[in-house]
Amino acid sequence: MITSKDNELIKNVSKLMSSAKYRKERECFAAEGARLCADGVISGAVPELFLYTSSAKDKYIREYELISSAALKSAEISESLCRKISDTSAPQGFVCVFKTLDKKSILYTINKQGRYAALENLQDPSNLGTILRTAEALGADGVILSGDCCDIYSPKVVRGSMGAVFRVPVITAQDFTAYIGRLTREGIDTYASTPHEAEDISGISFENGGVMLIGNEGNGLRPETIAACSKSVRINMKGRAESLNAAAAAAILLYKLLE
Repeated sequence: MITSKDNELIKNVSKLMSSAKYRKERECFAAEGARLCADGVISGAVPELFLYTSSAKDKYIREYELISSAALKSAEISESLCRKISDTSAPQGFVCVFKTLDKKSILYTINKQGRYAALENLQDPSNLGTILRTAEALGADGVILSGDCCDIYSPKVVRGSMGAVFRVPVITAQDFTAYIGRLTREGIDTYASTPHEAEDISGISFENGGVMLIGNEGNGLRPETIAACSKSVRINMKGRAESLNAAAAAAILLYKLLE
């Protein structure tokens, strides 16, 4: 059993939990929770490391057997140490380290009849995780991120995605506006969502698919990105609220795109 916070495995997991830079350098990320870790294995991801507490091993027997049989390395840790490295207030006692997932090649060639979400400068990890979960649930073909979005492998994104991070194809476009402009020029329908003057989404036919753009929580899409799209769309709201939360707006927009 590992009990020391100075153990190298523990220090590595702690840094993966807290540092986006370290995750990028090591090309690894940490996931915690019985269901999420098991979901990763079921989705084909191989745990580089599996840490568990004795009580979790006894409580989540099926998940323990599944994860431990797939993990390259496993170790038991104390309850107190689990609480120290956890990103949650009530940890379940399972932590896995996975290699970052290379699904980028799936999106190198966009299907012109496909349906995608594109997110610009999204900063709230909870919003990003929820949108990934929604995109998978509704059957999106993939998600495009701008280079300045929050880290897709942060613990809050991974947890909020409810396993979608293991399965949804994601690509990061460093020059997001130029990338969207190229898609538009190639004849792919690109839709800039905005609360301002735009066409009501309820009256649009999405039979040809397309890319639905959702912008930053506070500022929305950049003007130059809106200009690069083939059409601007809005959600018609009858109440006094000026706008919706990014994740809530994305759910409505993607539902219309994918219905």
